Amino acid sequence: ITQEQFMLASQSVHLQRPGCDAVYPVGLYGWRKRCLYFFLLLLLVTMIVNLALTVWIIKVMHFSVDGMGNLQLKQDGIRLDGISEFLLPLYVNEIQSRRDSLLVLGSEKNVTLNARNNQGQLTGQLTLGPDAVEAQCQRLEVRSKDGGRLLFTANEEEVIMTTEKFTVTGSEGAVFGHSVETPLIQARASEELKLESPTRTLTMEAPRGVEVSAPKGPLKVSGRKDLQLESTEGEILLDANTIQLSSLPLGVYTLSPNQASQEQAVYEVCVCPSGKIYLSPAETSSTCQAMSNICLWS
Repeated sequence: ITQEQFMLASQSVHLQRPGCDAVYPVGLYGWRKRCLYFFLLLLLVTMIVNLALTVWIIKVMHFSVDGMGNLQLKQDGIRLDGISEFLLPLYVNEIQSRRDSLLVLGSEKNVTLNARNNQGQLTGQLTLGPDAVEAQCQRLEVRSKDGGRLLFTANEEEVIMTTEKFTVTGSEGAVFGHSVETPLIQARASEELKLESPTRTLTMEAPRGVEVSAPKGPLKVSGRKDLQLESTEGEILLDANTIQLSSLPLGVYTLSPNQASQEQAVYEVCVCPSGKIYLSPAETSSTCQAMSNICLWS
């Protein structure tokens, strides 16, 4: 054995082994373990409750592949069955009801329908309020059920009605603040037709003539002041079996009109140059010239 090997062997004999260190257990014990189990149990209960609530919500709201409850998602839009409530504005392209049911739009205050252009500007508005129905647009049109015939149209300049008959059933009739253009004004078979202007004049004009007729009843034209019949180029024709002119002024010689009416039974009708008509007692010859002094009063 060499010297170096001997020295190493002798040193290893005298080495002392170190003492054993303290042994620490690995893991959770005591209250830490109990808390961990408690939190795991609480998490499991929470997951079960959330799963139960999710299943309950799906069942109550009727979630399905097609939609949710009364709300069904279609390829061409959304279908709602029953009563639906919208708390915020609704933007749609078309609202259509079922063929066998009505479409009802309700609100506690008002229902407003707006139409906008591509730039977002308001072009038309229809408001159904508690006091009135307001429509704001450039042109308002009402068409027939097939959509082909125009029945009513209104804009800033005029209002046009193209129906064959316009009927007013109010007890006070219809009041027009300005002129009215129509080819015919006719009352019902069992009612009277009355044209009246309480504070202004009543004018009827037509380029080819105005016809006022009452085939089955009397025709009455009255005025507070003068009643004027004027024809610029033609004539005024009174064609009837009997033409009666009442309350005409009476011209006499010396007797009063009351005495003359008691004694005279026949009169002749005289006309002044101004057009005034008066009566004169009928005799063997005309007395209009003698009674012409009444023309001086006109």
